[in-house]
Amino acid sequence: MGHSWLRRARPLLGTLVEVGVPEGCDDAVELAFGAIEQVQRLMSVHDANSDLSRLHDASVDAEVALHPWTGDVLALAAQLAMQTGGLFDVARGSGEWSYLSTKGQACAVRHSSACRLDLGGIAKGWAVDKAIEAVLASGVSAVWVNAGGDLRCQGLTMPVVLRDEVTGGARPWLQLSDGAVATSWFGQGSRVRLHGRQGVWHVSVAAPRCAFADALTKVVAQVGHADDAVISPLLAAHGAQMWIHGQTCHTETA
Repeated sequence: MGHSWLRRARPLLGTLVEVGVPEGCDDAVELAFGAIEQVQRLMSVHDANSDLSRLHDASVDAEVALHPWTGDVLALAAQLAMQTGGLFDVARGSGEWSYLSTKGQACAVRHSSACRLDLGGIAKGWAVDKAIEAVLASGVSAVWVNAGGDLRCQGLTMPVVLRDEVTGGARPWLQLSDGAVATSWFGQGSRVRLHGRQGVWHVSVAAPRCAFADALTKVVAQVGHADDAVISPLLAAHGAQMWIHGQTCHTETA
């Protein structure tokens, strides 16, 4: 990959997050993990003080002020819900909600007491993007971040392999350059559960940003083919491409 790499890993976002930067850039690693930790604090449904927990504790139709990062993710989630006819749904069918920005303040509103938002289908990819941005802003020109199969790299080309969940074997898959790829696996034994119809078990999406790649895997898994009236323009709009794999593979870095 052209550098001697400093690699560090920490348990975050319900998975193991790994960061790679050129050797000697230790401060950049801390910036990356700091960004990811902030996303976790703001958007985890398991943190009683997160923006989502405050939203769930608020009265129906009350406007709840959000951190700008949470607001950005919910705005993106609302955009994808509209673009996919509701196939991408961070409420997972629990009820209606809305995002609004008033005088620069991001807010969210639940329109029923049953509504519960879960950003697990997009926040992990978004956290990867924020980590990449933090490292690049510090002046480091090459970085990669892998959060349990949500991978993005900038300033380098890196190999990505597919690993068989049953046998543990792996095979070369693609070379990733200045972009992101996310994989979702919904097969037996997976901790991930898809809300909505199940079209295929295991998909990958590549895109310039990891948030889009992460979110679009959930849509592709429901639709199951690239020429769908929803999927085709959506992939084109976000500069993305998709793959449908067999039922026993997920992505990891080489």
